[in-house]
Amino acid sequence: MEGSQPPARGRIVLADDDILLREGLASLCERAGYEVAGQAGDAPRLLELVAGERPDLAVVDIRMPPDHSTEGLEAARAIRGRHPATGILVLSAYVEVEDALELLAGGRGIGYLLKSRVTVVDEFIEALDRIGRGGSVVDPSLVQELFSARRRDDPLAPLSAREREVLALMAEGRSNAGIGRRLWVTEGTVEKHVRSILGKLRLPEDADDHRRVLAVLTFLESR
Repeated sequence: MEGSQPPARGRIVLADDDILLREGLASLCERAGYEVAGQAGDAPRLLELVAGERPDLAVVDIRMPPDHSTEGLEAARAIRGRHPATGILVLSAYVEVEDALELLAGGRGIGYLLKSRVTVVDEFIEALDRIGRGGSVVDPSLVQELFSARRRDDPLAPLSAREREVLALMAEGRSNAGIGRRLWVTEGTVEKHVRSILGKLRLPEDADDHRRVLAVLTFLESR
């Protein structure tokens, strides 16, 4: 009887020219309950896999053959244009701010993590789950990098220190409940902070989810 397998979380494809890392990711994903629909060592093969398999998620190395520049980022952009229902997690060896901002501007169901974050298995699987649900994931190191490089003309200047904390956690893709757990405050308190942030940033009235995305992009671009 095959009832011992964990419930399927979704179908996923993996792209990285480092076969050991790729196999490790495949094993990790399978143990967590994902079905690995295919693996690729370069961007063209990745695009073929996504077109043929229509996975729920694609995990993509930002630098792949032949030039190891931005092939993964370009592939992610192509996937988002051709298969918008496929969630995308881009992995990078180190923080590449401009590339990350371009990627995250693509909207929901997208994420950017450092490869070192993969070693924290629970956080990595949580990131995949969040992207699969249509959320966004931002590596905390990118958040810190952008905080330390803010422009003098800072659009976040009206925010209090606590509101900046809340916005940084929003940028990591956390829900109000998740932010509350991190800051040891109630979800209602977080909701008040979020309303204040959206008001101070003078974001246009729209659906709350859309305003949250705009707030996060304002934060990410404030460098």
